[in-house]
Formats: sequence, C-alpha cells, structure tokens
Amino acid sequence: MIRSYQAGDKPDVISIWQEASKLAHPFLTDDQMDQATTMVRDHFLDIAETYIAEQDGQAVGFVALLGNEVGGLFLRPRYHGQKIGKALMDKAVEAQGAVHLEVFVDNPIGRRFYQSYGFVEGIEKTDPVFGYQVLELTFTPG
Repeated sequence: MIRSYQAGDKPDVISIWQEASKLAHPFLTDDQMDQATTMVRDHFLDIAETYIAEQDGQAVGFVALLGNEVGGLFLRPRYHGQKIGKALMDKAVEAQGAVHLEVFVDNPIGRRFYQSYGFVEGIEKTDPVFGYQVLELTFTPG
C-alpha cells in the first residue's frame, strides 16, 4: 500500500533512509552520513511531498518529491526486488508527470533501477554538498 506521509512517520523514514543509504552509498563517510541524516530529518521531510510504502502495517520505503524532482527513493534492502520501488515511482509520476533526479554515479543499485524504469541519463556533474559525481536523470511518461 502507498499512502501519504504523516509527521509520525519521520523516525521510520530516517531509519529506512539510513539502512538503504549504507547499502547504496558505501562511499559516504560517517560524517557525511550524519550530515545527510540531519538534512533529511530537520529540513527535507518538512518541505517534501512524501509517500510511504507499507507492508503488513510497517513502513518499508518512501519517495519524496520537491515539485517534479525526486529528492529520494529508498527501500529497506530486504524489500528490494518486490516491485515496491516501482510502485513508489509510479506514485511520483502520477503526482507530478515528468520527473527528474540526481543519482550518485557510484550507486549501481539506484542506477540499475532508474534505467529499468525508463529514466534517460543527462549530464554528469559534481554534487555540491558531498563532492561526488552525480548523473542527472529524467523520466517523461508515455
């Protein structure tokens, strides 16, 4: 089930983000992870349009949108491969139509998912916060 984010979901979202980021972003240092967690918790979730994926009443993933930018799509790793990420991205596209995002070049999990979903790669650039290379990706529905 996909539902809208509620304020009480914040601890689950942070936990999902941390668990998924450790797998997808092993190159981030502990300090960078702490900095990113603070940004997500104290700023990002308060301004994003966020949707939660639930299974058996438990939050297992989320997608967060800033307008038509996908600011984050994360799942607990044990739920990968169950089409939950696709359902979340479908919700984002339903809500916004064409969407865009940035993914770390060194995140093969995310890059494979976005490629299989149909995103088109754009320019590669340096992330201004962490200094790693990111790819701009866009998706335009049907």
